[in-house]
Amino acid sequence: MNTRERFVRVLTGKDVDRVPFMKIFGGTNAVTSVWLKQYPAINTYIDDLLGFEGCYRGWQITPVNMGLCGVPPDVVEYSSETETRVRHGDGSVSVHMNRDGHFFNHTVEFPVKCHDDWRRIKDSGWLNPDDPRRFPVGWKHYARIFNSRDYPLQLTCGGVYGFARGMLGDETLCIMMYEEPELVSDIISTYIEMCISIWKKMVVDVQFDIIECWEDMAYKSGSIISKHHFTEFLAPQYRRIRDFAGNAGIPLVMVDNDGNIMELSEWMSEAGVNCMYPFEVQSGNDILQIREHLPDMSCIGGLDKECMARDKYAMDAELEKARRLIPLGKFIPGPDHFVLENVPFENYEYFMRGLKRMILETKL
Repeated sequence: MNTRERFVRVLTGKDVDRVPFMKIFGGTNAVTSVWLKQYPAINTYIDDLLGFEGCYRGWQITPVNMGLCGVPPDVVEYSSETETRVRHGDGSVSVHMNRDGHFFNHTVEFPVKCHDDWRRIKDSGWLNPDDPRRFPVGWKHYARIFNSRDYPLQLTCGGVYGFARGMLGDETLCIMMYEEPELVSDIISTYIEMCISIWKKMVVDVQFDIIECWEDMAYKSGSIISKHHFTEFLAPQYRRIRDFAGNAGIPLVMVDNDGNIMELSEWMSEAGVNCMYPFEVQSGNDILQIREHLPDMSCIGGLDKECMARDKYAMDAELEKARRLIPLGKFIPGPDHFVLENVPFENYEYFMRGLKRMILETKL
């Protein structure tokens, strides 16, 4: 049984010999700047060194552009020792803090503030699903390689909520759900229609395993938006995605959502999503509760990454938690996000080697 088969069979509740051992977060050969200083060139072989299964996070993406296509190039407005301010082609502005290994980049101005801004983006052609630049040169060759793979492969969606928040920002988006609901609906439905149009071309050439939506629409206390607004704006689009997945023979509709997603998982399940991750421990997520109360929802992640910043006792306790959860089914264990600079490589290595050993020993 290969990694692709294990991934799909675990998350759909079918018989399988064991769960796959996957990185979950960080991308191919991802390292922190501290590790790279200690072990030069470790970013070229860490995945092989630790024996991760699959590609990228464990499941792979394709080189197809699922966002705005053909936007003008970015312009650096200013740069100092501490930060760089960039105006992007879509009209947004971001500030990048010049500190390696820290996620201090943030958007200070979003591209859409009113109907006219959204009309400008719609009329620009940046959302044209038929733009030939969306597909890489040699797509047919990529397709032949993908069809002989032994790892899971996803269709990518920038998010039902995620795309709209990228256009408006969280605060403006939440306000406009009350004050400009037609605008919010148009932004969301236009993007999902574009995604489905592109996916239809892709599934002609390749059989996919997952449709993944990036959302991050929760914080430590729960969902950013209410059940009412989820039902009104988001659920119909997830059902469109689920319908497409069913017709294309794609078994998993998966959502990447940080924060506390306990209640959100219920709403997602009702709308047709059947896999979520990463179930951040420090945000109060409980994999056991999800598995007991949402039998149709599978889970990835769920292990506290911060245990690797502490000691072996903390890491062993988290590994033991994984050992208890795996037999419940529909669960692939892994860190609930990529580690920060406070985690020594030796701790990361200890944890990941321990997780691999435990996975190989835990039969289903």
